[in-house]
Amino acid sequence: MIRAIGLTKDYGPRRAIENLTFEAKQGEVVGFLGPNGAGKTTTMRILTGYMPPTYGTAQIAGFDVVEESLEVRKRVGYLPETVPLYPDMTVFEYLKFMADLRHLPNAEEMVEEALEMVHLTDRAGGYIGNLSKGMRQRVGLAQALLHQPEVLILDEPTIGLDPAQVVEVRNIIREVGKERTVLLSTHILSEAQQLCDRVLIINKGRIVAEDTPENLQARLMGAERALMRVRGDADELIPVVAKIPGVQNVLARPDGVLEFQYASGMDIRPQVAKAVIQAGYDLYELTPVHLSLEEIFLELTREDVPSKKGERHA
Repeated sequence: MIRAIGLTKDYGPRRAIENLTFEAKQGEVVGFLGPNGAGKTTTMRILTGYMPPTYGTAQIAGFDVVEESLEVRKRVGYLPETVPLYPDMTVFEYLKFMADLRHLPNAEEMVEEALEMVHLTDRAGGYIGNLSKGMRQRVGLAQALLHQPEVLILDEPTIGLDPAQVVEVRNIIREVGKERTVLLSTHILSEAQQLCDRVLIINKGRIVAEDTPENLQARLMGAERALMRVRGDADELIPVVAKIPGVQNVLARPDGVLEFQYASGMDIRPQVAKAVIQAGYDLYELTPVHLSLEEIFLELTREDVPSKKGERHA
């Protein structure tokens, strides 16, 4: 479990993060999203014991990241954005070396378990320098899982991978996230939507939203949207749909699709379908439209969103 309370970090006169407070529970994958320079990596470095906060506290599995740093490091697996690997070592040699540094009992057995977890058993004897980027990323993930940590912190784990490699790494994260706490930083918003139970959106060093992707969609939409496709001229359907109670802002798009809004939490699609069919149209499609995580992210990190008086950003 991760618990952060009022985390603040200053680099001289520049404040990188300010008053970050959040939790991540066991068995939960939490996405940490934000534009470049928002403070994601700074927060992860504090949580892994790499640097102390200027103010505030953080705990990993109940241990303070500053006062009990060694205990924290025993319980955290960390995959940085740039994985530190030795290209002239084999995969097995590298993981065995890392296991020995951690003084792990039964080191060879634990290396084999980590290799199996990331599906690299058949590449154990291969040199790291000969591996693809996706394979090297999996070696880094095996290193982070080697000591069977309670908490896994991943900084951009799929950056630079091809689509097939991305799918492989995401599947591994889903699997290990069933039993561990996972904090995942990513710029790929669809990735967070697919992988994460909750997302934290950080902008200019502050958390601007925290919720499930589904709840964030509901909070930001004052009304639900739906798209409808029929046989015939959609323009002629506008007055038919517009007079249905609860329907708002009906318009026909250039591609022949009719789009309309209705009050959030109120599903009036059955009434719409009935009215369209009674009007003599063949209904091909009637689909609700949700805000994507990309749209949510852009809405919450817009530069023209006014800051509260007295807020300090860097």
